[in-house]
Amino acid sequence: MNKFKYYFVLLLAGLAIVSCNKKDDDEVVVVPVRDYKEQYKADNDSIEKYLKNNYIKNVTADFDITFEKITDPATQVSIWDQQEYPLEHRDVYNRDVTYRVYYLTLRKGTGEAPCNFDSVSVSYTGNLLNGTQFDSSYGLAREFNLDIYANNIIEGWGEIMPKFNVGTQSAPGSDGTITYDNYGAGVMFLPSGLGFYANVQPDIPAYSPIMFSFKLFALKRADSEYNISNGTNIIVGDGVPTYKEDINGDGYVYDHRDKVRFPNMPASLIDDTDGDGIPDFYDFDDDGDGYTTRFEVTKPADAPVTGISLYYPYDPIPDNPATPNVDESETWGIPAFSATGNPDYTSPGRLRIHVDKDHHSAK
Repeated sequence: MNKFKYYFVLLLAGLAIVSCNKKDDDEVVVVPVRDYKEQYKADNDSIEKYLKNNYIKNVTADFDITFEKITDPATQVSIWDQQEYPLEHRDVYNRDVTYRVYYLTLRKGTGEAPCNFDSVSVSYTGNLLNGTQFDSSYGLAREFNLDIYANNIIEGWGEIMPKFNVGTQSAPGSDGTITYDNYGAGVMFLPSGLGFYANVQPDIPAYSPIMFSFKLFALKRADSEYNISNGTNIIVGDGVPTYKEDINGDGYVYDHRDKVRFPNMPASLIDDTDGDGIPDFYDFDDDGDGYTTRFEVTKPADAPVTGISLYYPYDPIPDNPATPNVDESETWGIPAFSATGNPDYTSPGRLRIHVDKDHHSAK
């Protein structure tokens, strides 16, 4: 017992010494985060230098791509100058910076394009500009939600993947394997502000521009309206898919209430039908008429439709051939009402009832 007390006293003394030294030796120094605009200038310079000093060595039949540094300018055409896969760019507003994001289209794809809040099935490889590979799905499809508020997703993914289309999917094989064809494939070159920025990751130093080659296999549409329960966002939707609430038709939706990411968002990027400050894809009453969108797209008992859904789809939909015993076809989409008060399901460009304040009085 006395021996135990002796060692216990020594232990306490040692802890006291460590505690006294900890403040001097291990005191945390907080380094301010760099200015986004200044960092973008450096990142853009690094990316453009990479694009002008490297070439596409090979693109396989499966759209796996490799780059190498130019050693013979006479025969090796830079990524910047080559024309087989022309270099494109998209301007992205984020944190009061307008980023020019470069990307290569290896194949556009034949299916639908995701919006920046949909979920996607994608294979990918991530590299630094020095060639270091920091992540890969090794050719296998993985599921990601592009919604920046639901995931720690890299923001650049949601800005570039909607420029591509998904492919076609085979029926599962005997082992359950699904294969894809005609999918979109590309490469994105992201400034750090749309990547990890100051957050150090394994093999990724802070403020590193990064690049991803990717194949976009499939997507799942979002319906993003939510309720808050015990501090958690519960997605309930309003019956209109998020990508259909892109009023300006640019392929993207943004929450302009987020003043950290979008402190001075251009009006042209805002999708808010009733001007109440809530973007349509989060608004339960898009037109501000006091009737929820879900109520407005609910089919009446005598609705001229054949499908089993309780709600009008945004557009008419065909029957699903994979379910031969069930008819899911919908003859009509969300209706509007003409000057005579008759439902209008088919006129091009019609103002649908969930964004038409006057439709109730027209009934």
